[in-house]
Amino acid sequence: MPLLEKYPPDSVVPVAGLDQPTWIVHRDSLKELAAELQADSASGFDLLLDLCGADFPGRPDRFEAIYHLYSVERKERLRLKVPVPEDDPVLPSLAGIWKAANWFEREAFDMFGLRFEGHKNLRRILTHEAFEGHPLRKDYDAARRWILTEDKVYRPQPRPDDGESDDDMFEQMTINIGPSHPAMHGTFRVVAHLDGEVITASEVEIGYLHRCFEKMAETHTWQQVIPYTDRLNYCSSFINNVGYCRAVESLLGVEAPPKAVWARTILSEFSRIMDHCVCNGSTLVDAGALTNFWYFFQPREEIYGLLEACSGARLTVSYCRIGGLAEDLPPDFEAHCRRLLEMIPGFMDDIERLVNKNRIWLDRSVGVAAISGEEAVNWGWTGPCLRASGVANDVRRDHPYDLYDTVDWNVPVLPGGDVYDRYRVRMLEIRESLKIIRQLLDRGMPEGPHIIDDPHIALPPKEDAYNQMEAMIYHFKLIMDGIQVPAGEVYSMVEGANGELGFYAISDGSGKPYRLKVRPPCFPIMSTFSDLIRGGTVSDAVVSLGGLNVIAGELER
Repeated sequence: MPLLEKYPPDSVVPVAGLDQPTWIVHRDSLKELAAELQADSASGFDLLLDLCGADFPGRPDRFEAIYHLYSVERKERLRLKVPVPEDDPVLPSLAGIWKAANWFEREAFDMFGLRFEGHKNLRRILTHEAFEGHPLRKDYDAARRWILTEDKVYRPQPRPDDGESDDDMFEQMTINIGPSHPAMHGTFRVVAHLDGEVITASEVEIGYLHRCFEKMAETHTWQQVIPYTDRLNYCSSFINNVGYCRAVESLLGVEAPPKAVWARTILSEFSRIMDHCVCNGSTLVDAGALTNFWYFFQPREEIYGLLEACSGARLTVSYCRIGGLAEDLPPDFEAHCRRLLEMIPGFMDDIERLVNKNRIWLDRSVGVAAISGEEAVNWGWTGPCLRASGVANDVRRDHPYDLYDTVDWNVPVLPGGDVYDRYRVRMLEIRESLKIIRQLLDRGMPEGPHIIDDPHIALPPKEDAYNQMEAMIYHFKLIMDGIQVPAGEVYSMVEGANGELGFYAISDGSGKPYRLKVRPPCFPIMSTFSDLIRGGTVSDAVVSLGGLNVIAGELER
């Protein structure tokens, strides 16, 4: 790339042999390079997907800040690795280049103690103000807990950038919304400054559901991490399973059998439908349209029945395994899927007749919390929210995996970028998911096993473990030591219900992840919330949050 010629050879060093283009960048060159990568028409890395910290205590530069960049137009990826010494863990803030960097940098500061020069609000984001230390450092005890006392509670006081209003007709006040409030769709807190009924400034506080998923992953075997992925976006947990297992399979260099891939694709699309039902149903409830909530939740309940028949669980299914599926599909799987295909469209038709031209719903949603496609990309948005702003970005189409490139379907895109178009995009995507499922069912279930036949990866059948010495030994080794994943790193992504769900996994060759970073699609979306609701009313803010579909488990991990 000609851009590299501008920098000294030791300041930007390309690394060969990795899963995607990767450059090691000296921190003194980072800001200038990032600005050029973002603005240069030849590169156009306009989307900052994620910022990941990593800790390597044995190295001279102990820490790494790892930036995952993406070009929406060229559909290319680039990874920047910036080594940082322990005694001076400071980097330049990139929030002036990509607005998405704001929260990503706060997370790296919170988890690793990396400091970002020029950041306007560099404070903890996932842990509380009384927390001591940085939990994702290797020398931090995973069992350590810190109590938040009353005197340490953070008390934000948001104020408008332009100062107080000169209009004496309205009362200036600051109100607290959440975290214990049904309108917050989880454990979020918004402190809003009002001028009359208009929000002039606000601050969002998260972290109430933070469990440090990534620290737990480091203390468990690769297979044991799967149930933790369920607790990310628990409205479509199976997609989380697929995304994580695909990342580990990539490190292992194996592929799941055709039957497992076929079932993964179908169940992922049913999970997407279920997630969109929850989002649109709860958004309409927030606008006062209660009937539609029940119309949405009936298909969700029926899809739960399918997942329960496969896995024995409904919400957090843990049905994927590295190399395939936990159990074979039930005998009536195809018939059950076809019953759902017949039932779901009728509910969607009824809902659209009820609300698509409803004056109350249109007044509450059209033009509310609108954002342009360019702004949404700069904030790091992906998924239905980005497609509702006119940007046709979808991992299933742009970087096909499983069977998505073997079926005919469309990527719905709408131009409004508001609450109404986010609702409409999800309604259109439900119908596209049904189209994908129908084609795969018409193709028929592939013959063969549901999981890879490799005793170093997949547990032997229970009957064999009980009756054969060799199978029992394999079972014991996998349970006690875990899968021995070769040393290396990979960033693997799927299209989650909220956008690009990525897993960046680093293996040191042992039975546990050395580092596992999840790219949660609704984290950068939620970081935009204060900007979206500025100038609107409190009731607008409530409907806006519902339309973003922020899931606390995915947001806070």
